[in-house]
Amino acid sequence: MFGNLTHYFALAATAETDSGGQTQHELPNFLTILYSEIIGTTFGEFIHKYEGLIFSLGTALFLVVIARLVSRNMTLIPGRFQNFIEMIVEGLAEFIVGVIGPRGKRFVPFLGTLFLYIYFMNISGLVPFLKSPTAGINQTIALALCVFVYVQYTGFRELGFIRWLDHMAGEPRTPIAWGLVILILPIHLIGELAKPMSLALRLFGNVTGEDVLILIFVSLGVMVMSFSNLPIGIPFQVPFVFLALLTSLIQALVFMLLSTIYFSMMLPHEEEH
Repeated sequence: MFGNLTHYFALAATAETDSGGQTQHELPNFLTILYSEIIGTTFGEFIHKYEGLIFSLGTALFLVVIARLVSRNMTLIPGRFQNFIEMIVEGLAEFIVGVIGPRGKRFVPFLGTLFLYIYFMNISGLVPFLKSPTAGINQTIALALCVFVYVQYTGFRELGFIRWLDHMAGEPRTPIAWGLVILILPIHLIGELAKPMSLALRLFGNVTGEDVLILIFVSLGVMVMSFSNLPIGIPFQVPFVFLALLTSLIQALVFMLLSTIYFSMMLPHEEEH
């Protein structure tokens, strides 16, 4: 099954299209190999088409298992693993509350989970024969829409429809401001719709760029192996894997930070005494 990996690397490096009509921009994962070598059926095509969704669900299951293991054996004097997880949770909570304020505590579960989910999806493509689901536009759009819906729900819940509409209109209080509502309201509505697209495209583009870069250098190592008759390829991609670990963390932080700011912008801004 693994004897034709050089063929897959070369196929992806030359940007040929696969049987689904999609351009290869990443290293082959085990589902791609399974589909190409073993399955080749309608069920196999279904798996191949929904690789991103399958790996997304796998990442979610992994996080659920980790959370279950931590919560099942919690102690007053935490061990190393529990202490490490608590440190991450506390750090995320402080970060979110620092941006939104005390009202941000109730958004910590959603935004913290969002960060961890995106980060592990980003780095899963760096594991041999796995795939980064965030390198697919469908997954990043779904994540951005979750943020968009929750932000708008928060706006309706905190402000009510009238105050939400007033917020979208720029909170006009003077005759001139009321005259500008016809311009400000559509601009604000378009801006709200542009936010999820910005989140989705930024994450998709950066993670895809990481995959393409690593693919190019892996393919280069494989080609050197084929020309020089070496037993193994030269791992030119190793420095870029470490770079991708850093950029994957940054992209997850940026996604969470922008989502946190969107919540902060939607909440009422009365002075707190």
